[in-house]
Amino acid sequence: MEVRSLTSPKAPIPFLQRRWGFLSLTTLLPKLASVSILAVRKFLDIKCRYAGLSPATVVLVATIRALRYQGGVKVKDVGQPNLSAVKAGMVNLERHIDNVKLFGLTPVVALNYFLHDTPDEIKLVEEFCASKGAYCVVADVWGKGGAGAEQLATVVANVADGRPSTDFGRQTTNHFTPLYDWRLPVEEKITIIATKIYSAGTVRFTAKAKEALATISKLDLQHLPICMAKTQKSLSDNATLRGAPRGFEAVVREIEIARGAGFLIPIMGDMMRMPGLPDTPAAERIDIDADGVISGLF
Repeated sequence: MEVRSLTSPKAPIPFLQRRWGFLSLTTLLPKLASVSILAVRKFLDIKCRYAGLSPATVVLVATIRALRYQGGVKVKDVGQPNLSAVKAGMVNLERHIDNVKLFGLTPVVALNYFLHDTPDEIKLVEEFCASKGAYCVVADVWGKGGAGAEQLATVVANVADGRPSTDFGRQTTNHFTPLYDWRLPVEEKITIIATKIYSAGTVRFTAKAKEALATISKLDLQHLPICMAKTQKSLSDNATLRGAPRGFEAVVREIEIARGAGFLIPIMGDMMRMPGLPDTPAAERIDIDADGVISGLF
């Protein structure tokens, strides 16, 4: 299986390392495991512009379980089939697809298959993605290994090259366009991200954030790009809001300066900056019997 570049015929494929100082590129098939509001935007608006890259597509990794959750299902029940919840949660996936399109790119949705995903739920996601002009490919790497991702790799390569995929027949046009001009005032850059990507109605800067803005101006660092820090559990800065909230007030409580890394970090809402381990480690649920059969992995 040939792995093609998503930037240019001669450039390596960028793979995002999810760290605050993500300043490395490596030649791996991309898996943008986090949502477009965080990893994708940072990669496109910061990494690609520093490195002089022009991406040809974005792979959005989605799961039926996540769509059930965004549709209102409790975390403990996301493993149970629920077609109505998947349908309700589709607004979340829609927002991520639309966010990628803001950058002039056609996304490929990699639907990561789990054992309890039903054909009806999968069909619903595939048809929805098609209605949005996005490709959707089921990836069953857990069950089939590399063979379970061959179709995904083929579609991604075709989209990156601007060719219609055999199985989809749609022509794609990708013209990477940054979300904002780095030369804009810091407040304006933050507001563009909050309103266009998060769909906030207004943006409020606390007194502490305003002090940071003054410091940024004094140090002549207004030109630095923005690396937003917020909860990954919601499109808003409120972890309890599911689906696709709109019109809320986004609050920037402080702004950190990462001068060495080359960006500014507005911090929104209440969240743990360095997530820790869960109260009950997954290892406590995993077991292996006398016959070598492992249980408790999912």
